[in-house]
Amino acid sequence: MAAGTTYLEAIRQGIWEEMERDPDVFVIGEDVGVYGGAFKVTAGMFEHFGDRRVVDTPISEEGIVGAAIGAGLMGLRPVAEMQFSDFISCGFDQIVNFAAKCHYRWNAAVPIVVRAPSGGGIHGGPFHSQNPEMWFVRTPGLKVVCPATPYDAKGLIKAAIRDNDPVIFFEHKALYRRVKEDIPDEDYTVPLGRAKVVREGKDLTIVTYGAMVWSALEAAEKLAEEGASIEVVDLRTLLPLDRDTVCDSVRKTSKVLLVHEDTRTGGMAGELAVSITERVFEYLDAPIVRVTAPDTPVPFSPPLEEAFLPNTEKVIEKARWLYRY
Repeated sequence: MAAGTTYLEAIRQGIWEEMERDPDVFVIGEDVGVYGGAFKVTAGMFEHFGDRRVVDTPISEEGIVGAAIGAGLMGLRPVAEMQFSDFISCGFDQIVNFAAKCHYRWNAAVPIVVRAPSGGGIHGGPFHSQNPEMWFVRTPGLKVVCPATPYDAKGLIKAAIRDNDPVIFFEHKALYRRVKEDIPDEDYTVPLGRAKVVREGKDLTIVTYGAMVWSALEAAEKLAEEGASIEVVDLRTLLPLDRDTVCDSVRKTSKVLLVHEDTRTGGMAGELAVSITERVFEYLDAPIVRVTAPDTPVPFSPPLEEAFLPNTEKVIEKARWLYRY
């Protein structure tokens, strides 16, 4: 058991172990080699695995993704890094118009992982702080992963690398060194497409993912002091989406709060709200409520960014209202 492993180190371990296990796995991206990655996720890999398996590239996200797709079609398993998830837009065409459609068009596997450090809370401004997961959630043929914990981050990155479909793997930057967890030394994976109830409760369900899982858990802990029993569901994977676990929880509690750091319009909360309404409407005892970021770019100013981002206090406010409804 590796004690106190950070979210960042868990991802690094997962990639490293898969490279040791399978010689077809390799890393490609900007500064992933000699420098060890912008956030040091690939630190030490260049020295250990060499320049044929840890490939530094020019600043061209479209080129990185295109090279990864070509390698995947030839039987390799590339792990491509975007330094910031915002820049994945430069490789958007390659991902959504080629990688996502190869299986459908001609039954070709594209076993690539595109790692995308995302999210705010680091005062990175509008070009280094976005949560662009929904750009890809609406694209059939992709899988989209957003882990919240070190255990899940390691298990999901390993599962993503072994998967034969293209996976967009969103890593919340604010979690990299902030959260720690004991994780097993032995090999394990976390299955894609399965949500997890991370806190049991009976009065209200909070459904969320990524960094907001921690805000939801903190809110649930504080509301327990007021007598509220809050269940928290961590989606973990957004595509495919585990609607069954979400709806089972709503049947149990009859109230649901949907939380995500992404902006409001077109966010995951809307898709979840419709799914809940279609499946378990008769179990609801209150309106479906959501806590999200507003529909603006992410501010650079720290006070404005704090006002922009969802947080524990905002979750508590909405959850308290819903509990009392």
